Amino acid sequence: IAIPNLLRARLQANESAAQAAVKTLATAQITFRTANTSYGTLALLGSPATGPAYIDAVLAAGTKNGYVFTMPVNAAEEFCAAAVPVTASVTGVRSFCVTEDGVVRVSPTGVAITTKALCTGLGATSP
Repeated sequence: IAIPNLLRARLQANESAAQAAVKTLATAQITFRTANTSYGTLALLGSPATGPAYIDAVLAAGTKNGYVFTMPVNAAEEFCAAAVPVTASVTGVRSFCVTEDGVVRVSPTGVAITTKALCTGLGATSP
């Protein structure tokens, strides 16, 4: 009885951490763009060589807390950051994304978020 509850709690913790990391990426992107002329990649946001590191090295590497983080859109005027479970229904069920508007959106099926249009078409997460 305890094992399924433990696994469910771990999955929910991974999802909460992924949501928080996506919010962190949005804040980091906005801060990075204030100091530069465009938004940054995960590697740039995590590199102290370009100024202060805006995110931690683990998140900059792209995998953290059972989620894979990507930047499918990264340009001077727009960005999209996405988090997708490493193993669906094991490390997470839902996927998350955020664009320059700062709204964290969720896909209840954990689908890969590969474009800004796909991200903005999703519903916002509950506060």
